Amino acid sequence: MTTPLFGLSGFKNSGKTTLTAALIAEFTARGLRVSSVKHAHHEFDLDQPGTDTDKHRRSGAMEVVISSAKRWALMHEIHGDEAEPDLQTLINHMADADLILAEGYKSENHPKILLIASSEQAKLMDRIKNVVAIAADEDIEINADLPRFGRSDMKQIADFIAGYLKLGPQA
Repeated sequence: MTTPLFGLSGFKNSGKTTLTAALIAEFTARGLRVSSVKHAHHEFDLDQPGTDTDKHRRSGAMEVVISSAKRWALMHEIHGDEAEPDLQTLINHMADADLILAEGYKSENHPKILLIASSEQAKLMDRIKNVVAIAADEDIEINADLPRFGRSDMKQIADFIAGYLKLGPQA
């Protein structure tokens, strides 16, 4: 079975991370096993300089796994002309879940809510694929025939996502 995927997209400072974290907590409270994937437009590092895993990576390891009794992580280094993996490739590495929330990934074709924090951002709506609902403040004019929520209407947005994906009685 394919895990249902739903996205939260928007431009910088639109509230994506705040809403994504709130939805993870809400769906978890409803009894769902939720995973998330976040796209970064900048370099990032989860590792700490000088640690054993940092030394492994800097020595040329393609992948490094670190594990403990509480969590494990896989770090895959992109070398040379290797392309950044697409969303589906990343999801294929994830464990089974009841729902995956994707933050970012504006140009991927999964269904998503577009978060809009300004009139300028509203003008850029057509740049984002497969928007099925909008979350924006009331004073922002948006010309779209889509369900609309306030950016802080987390429970209503969760209900919309659950209904859209037909997540079942637990949602």
